[in-house]
Amino acid sequence: HGLGPMTRPLVAVCLDSAEGVAAAAQAGAERVELCANLIEGGTTPSAGALGRARETSGIGIMAMLRPRAGDFVYDAGDLDVMARDIDVVGEGGADGVVFGFLRADGEIDEEKTARFVERARPMEVTFHRAFDMSRDLSSSLEVLADLGVSRVLTSGGRATALEGMDILSDLVAQA
Repeated sequence: HGLGPMTRPLVAVCLDSAEGVAAAAQAGAERVELCANLIEGGTTPSAGALGRARETSGIGIMAMLRPRAGDFVYDAGDLDVMARDIDVVGEGGADGVVFGFLRADGEIDEEKTARFVERARPMEVTFHRAFDMSRDLSSSLEVLADLGVSRVLTSGGRATALEGMDILSDLVAQA
């Protein structure tokens, strides 16, 4: 769900192939998230997969920026890879990027998020489900809005959006 007014529910679909993006477009999707290694929770897609997806669909493609599976606390090496990947996916035709930074204490890493929001522009920026791992969803939403994040992917801090429906409703009202 985006941080702005919502006219209808939007389900984010994560796909890990250009063929999946083409199928989603044929099914009526307007935007998808492209990644690699879905089994690991999603990592940055290859330039080849992004290029093929761009050529075979006319829909919005948000590219995941995640150098590895695991937590969302990144070291300097991870950040260097992610910064380079922003440039690659931008040149490859992504409409936006999807990433998330947390500190070890479970708070949104404001400094890293701000830096990557700035670097990603003019592409759209979505903060991914690292949001659901943050300590306080309400205050995290405020931080992300202040930092200029366009959208937040969330299931309301629960395993599924259905389980988090009440919390999602509160977050939508807050946004």
